[in-house]
Amino acid sequence: MTFDNIDIDISLQSADWQNDFPDYQDHITACLAQIAQNIPEARNFGRIPHLELSILLTDDHNIRQLNRQYRDRDKPTNVLSFPSLSGQEIDIHLRQGSEIPDHPVALGDMVLAYETVSAEAGAQGKTFPDHFCHLFIHGMLHLLGYDHMEKVPAQEMEAMEKKMLSKLSIDDPYQD
Repeated sequence: MTFDNIDIDISLQSADWQNDFPDYQDHITACLAQIAQNIPEARNFGRIPHLELSILLTDDHNIRQLNRQYRDRDKPTNVLSFPSLSGQEIDIHLRQGSEIPDHPVALGDMVLAYETVSAEAGAQGKTFPDHFCHLFIHGMLHLLGYDHMEKVPAQEMEAMEKKMLSKLSIDDPYQD
């Protein structure tokens, strides 16, 4: 599956990503394909002439600053998502596929921290690529309006993640 209409801007702010995970672009493409096939809000990606997605692959120091600035949490985290679309825009443009804009549509920004992703993968007995894919899909769901602050939406989000990861031959990340 190609994403000719999606401008994916990937910025590397830490050399660890390129050195230890040089095929990160292939994993992003595979995860996006699952999202496009399985998430209602993403099924209309192809109808929008120009989508934009910004991904920053950084380190713990930089994500800690962002986490402190935007979430008032003074610690590193694995992934941060900053949606550009309102809930109404997601519903109209993506879920319904109506009122398709003729201008570029920014999905938002996603930031992942190498050290945290790596440490979590090791502690949980997962490969780095598998954990990265889980977090990338998780972050994309946030960009598409999903959240896990309440029990039912969290269960729905978790079920979607597990379904897509299974199709990528990645084990259930929530299994004990």
